[in-house]
Amino acid sequence: MAGLLEAVSQSLAERFSVVAVGGELSGFTRAASGHCYFGLKDADGQAASLRCAMFRRATAMLDFTPADGALVELRGRVAVYEPRGELQFIVEAMRRAGAGTLYEQFLKLRARLAAEGLFDADTKRALPPHPRRIGVITSSAGAALHDVLTALARRAPQVEVVIYPSPVQGAEAPPALVNALRLANERAEVDVLLLVRGGGSLEDLWAFNDERVVRAVAMSALTVVCGVGHETDVTLCDLAADLRAPTPTAAAELVAPSREALLQQLGGLERGLSLRLDHRLQSLAQRLDRLALRLARPSDALARQRRVLELLAQRAAAAPGRRIEMQVQRLNHFEQRHERAQREVLARQRTRLDALDARLQALDPQHVLARGYAWLDDGAGGAVTSVHTLLPGAEVRAVLADGRVDLRVLGVQLSSQG
Repeated sequence: MAGLLEAVSQSLAERFSVVAVGGELSGFTRAASGHCYFGLKDADGQAASLRCAMFRRATAMLDFTPADGALVELRGRVAVYEPRGELQFIVEAMRRAGAGTLYEQFLKLRARLAAEGLFDADTKRALPPHPRRIGVITSSAGAALHDVLTALARRAPQVEVVIYPSPVQGAEAPPALVNALRLANERAEVDVLLLVRGGGSLEDLWAFNDERVVRAVAMSALTVVCGVGHETDVTLCDLAADLRAPTPTAAAELVAPSREALLQQLGGLERGLSLRLDHRLQSLAQRLDRLALRLARPSDALARQRRVLELLAQRAAAAPGRRIEMQVQRLNHFEQRHERAQREVLARQRTRLDALDARLQALDPQHVLARGYAWLDDGAGGAVTSVHTLLPGAEVRAVLADGRVDLRVLGVQLSSQG
């Protein structure tokens, strides 16, 4: 067997000493040693595929980071990997030649769905803080389910897990995943959904870039956490989900709070509540002690009340006398004010009467007669004020200061001013 493989290897080396080939990268991995291993498939969708190995010396000369779906041109030689009898291509140089067919489809679909708003951040929902039941959509035979169950059992053994099995690779995977999402939403028996699978090439993960699956994730009424592949793998379901996890294990850790952390938090709350309760009890105990001390000496309280009553009795006995005394003082004050007001009123009236008397005296006709004037009347008491009322021979009477004189008019003469 070894001889045959060696002969085949020599034949290939002689016929294909240096070969250049182009294709699409698939299943690209980088080992800890620095060597890279991947597959190269036809970019036009043909089924042909070639296993490739690129050793560390050649990898160090790369001017870009290879990734699944990238279209590249390789230069190297064809050889046989004798331990497994496999044909492989030993890559000595690699350069970019553009994006592969699948990757182009990925970019176009992502742009179209993003334009529809399926990936908008404002549509994302927060995770339930304390889920009681978690749903897992994945293959029942895959390593992803084992990783999720292990993480949940370690972090949150109290959480129930409901599994919605579905293939996660191949042509039957997209409709099965859509059906699992629909079933989980119809049952509405879980608080959050995990959509997970392990790592793989771009074509291995292509079911999670299927438009039907992406739309089902975006329209889910349940919160969806997507953990597909490794940390560097990004699918359209990751973008449509409410939260993206780098791995299935990380998805389980994100949705299930650690039981130990919750117990520590509860312990802290319990300690805080206990301290507050002790403080409250101590405060009430001190108050009770003070009240007990007051009740322990009732005689002191009675003595204080007795003194208060005596003081009130003294004030009650003295209150009528003081009130009467105050009223007497008030009446005396009012009496003095009344007498003073009367005197002032009498003085003002007396002054007014004196003024009126002086005015009256000034107008007294007797005073005028005393200055040598006489008052004439017609004998019947009517005053004679004009010569026009007199005729010669008429009798008049003149009133003087000290008596009356009867007179007869001898003649009437008008004054020049009249």
